[in-house]
Amino acid sequence: MKTLERLWSPKETAAFLGVSVKTLYDWRYKRSGPPSHRLGRHVRYLPDEVYTWVKRQS
Repeated sequence: MKTLERLWSPKETAAFLGVSVKTLYDWRYKRSGPPSHRLGRHVRYLPDEVYTWVKRQS
């Protein structure tokens, strides 16, 4: 069984990607950025999905 990693906040994800939080939210709105998940009123990112998205951007 795979253990779950801690989810990243938009601020943490933006810092990892080197973009602003606004850019991250723009990508989310346009569905062009890394996959995101809504947990209640919070948006979170799975690090593995962010890494995979980055690799596919080449």
